[in-house]
Amino acid sequence: MKITNVEFVISAVKPHQYPEDALPEFALAGRSNVGKSSLINKMIMRKGLARTSSQPGKTQQLNYYRVNDSVYLVDFPGYGYARVSKAQRQQFGEMIETFLSDRKPLKMVLLIIDIRHEPSKDDCLMYDWLKHYEIPVCVVTTKADKIPKSKWDKHVKAIKQALGFRGGDRHVLFSSETGLGREALWDIINEQIEVTSEEAEETEEVSIENRG
Repeated sequence: MKITNVEFVISAVKPHQYPEDALPEFALAGRSNVGKSSLINKMIMRKGLARTSSQPGKTQQLNYYRVNDSVYLVDFPGYGYARVSKAQRQQFGEMIETFLSDRKPLKMVLLIIDIRHEPSKDDCLMYDWLKHYEIPVCVVTTKADKIPKSKWDKHVKAIKQALGFRGGDRHVLFSSETGLGREALWDIINEQIEVTSEEAEETEEVSIENRG
């Protein structure tokens, strides 16, 4: 996908701060320091727009990035970092649950997991949460460049088994270093936008027929 325009829009905490232009949104969820910011920078081909940090737990809001004036990438706070206070974790959890359960422009969540490690308890809870709310999910296994190519299938299989990966969900193998998976992930995002647009049109047609 050719990137022509990218803009950091807002770090939001409350629903009234979310953008109101109804562009499709794709949220990135994952444990602290899993590489969400690096993935965003590779996806948008900008080195430093999404700030990366060696300090886990730095992202504490929903960070909105508008791409080509047509879609938002929304970076969630990382979860599972021990030094974040219990009160902060609860606050983050409530913020994300509110977003997931009530955010109409949300089209899919990209669940980011380091391919070198099995999913954490929080990863599994997030996946189950998404299934509960019937939110489309794509599991993105990052840092593929960190292990030999011959081990990719074995690691991906273990991750899917630990999550209880359901049929119909998507998976992309990704590397922010090499760009592996970038185009595949953009293809999935664009496909999801098309599918949800068609579903919305069909719903509107049914509604008009019923009113008639």
